[in-house]
Amino acid sequence: MDCSHVFEFKVNRLIVVFALFLAFFSVTHAALAQADTLHTPASSSHEEPQKKKFDIGKFALHHIGDSHSWHVIGDTYISLPIILYTSNGFVTFSSADFHHDDEAKILVEKKGLTFVKLHEKIYYGSPKPNAHGQFIDLDEKHHASNARPLDISFTKNVCTLFLSIVIILAVFLNVANGYKVRKGKSPKGLQSWMEPIILFVRDDIAKPNLGHKYERFMPYLLTVFFFIWFNNMLGLVPFLPGGANLTGNIAVTLVLAVSTFCLTVFNGNKYYWKHIFMPDVPWWMYIVMVPVELFGIFTKPIALMIRLFANITAGHILVLSLICLVFVFNSLYIAPISVAFAVFIGAIELLVAFIQAFIFTILSALFIGMAIEEHH
Repeated sequence: MDCSHVFEFKVNRLIVVFALFLAFFSVTHAALAQADTLHTPASSSHEEPQKKKFDIGKFALHHIGDSHSWHVIGDTYISLPIILYTSNGFVTFSSADFHHDDEAKILVEKKGLTFVKLHEKIYYGSPKPNAHGQFIDLDEKHHASNARPLDISFTKNVCTLFLSIVIILAVFLNVANGYKVRKGKSPKGLQSWMEPIILFVRDDIAKPNLGHKYERFMPYLLTVFFFIWFNNMLGLVPFLPGGANLTGNIAVTLVLAVSTFCLTVFNGNKYYWKHIFMPDVPWWMYIVMVPVELFGIFTKPIALMIRLFANITAGHILVLSLICLVFVFNSLYIAPISVAFAVFIGAIELLVAFIQAFIFTILSALFIGMAIEEHH
């Protein structure tokens, strides 16, 4: 390794360490702000103020869930458009109309309907609010007397999805242009960073599992790998443009798993289907083996979906839980231990972000390879 590579390696390591420092400083700041809101006085001015017990579960679930507004820092939010389909047709308004309330305390009236937001779910109807401005029939069990509209709003996850698409397009259009301009020459700039990863996907994922037909599926494998990896990395950034848990949303992992399922099923050759409906076992075992093989077609994408969702979500919850230990024990003495563990787990999450993209992609290639494998 020459001096330039050593210097580049050291600079990259410093950048990663500095980014981690900024990330966890911002997370801690957000946690402090959230803790302040959870410790508000619960009694009147004539009584002794009482502090609410810090609910670590509510705090963690709030930060990993989807949202109709995008939290920046402190009490600063980016309001996102809410689009609902109700019994009176489409209704649109800004999430700022709820004043970032999530406890069904703020009523919004549009088109003769009254809307409230409870745990990021919007309800509507025409009930009378009680003294606290809440729906009488709306509680934490989501009473059935309040209707749920069809919610097609631009939520935080939707905005992050579009943002990641823009980033991926910008990166790969730049890389493709670099290959066009520097044809036959050594890679340079962003191209030199991305080429080893692209070759890794081709040589270590596609070729071993798909054989000589790998080129047909390279666009899909590259798209899935970089989409998951980039969004995993964005999810680790607690401030804009990150802060969303896109790959920890089971609806997103479901779509990715269904894409792999469709590619597998529609590209399956006659040997693949013969193995399912006419396996190489005695005929009297078909009554057992055929249902098992058919069931296996669906368990593969389900495993892909749950594995990615569970691993990414668990990582976010673990980091947030470690940071919140300060507020759980209500002591600053625990802060150094809490932050140290959070930084350590955060560093591991950087590796997990890559590993989960790799696992999803290699299993997708494996399932597709099993479907297109020629009989020997």
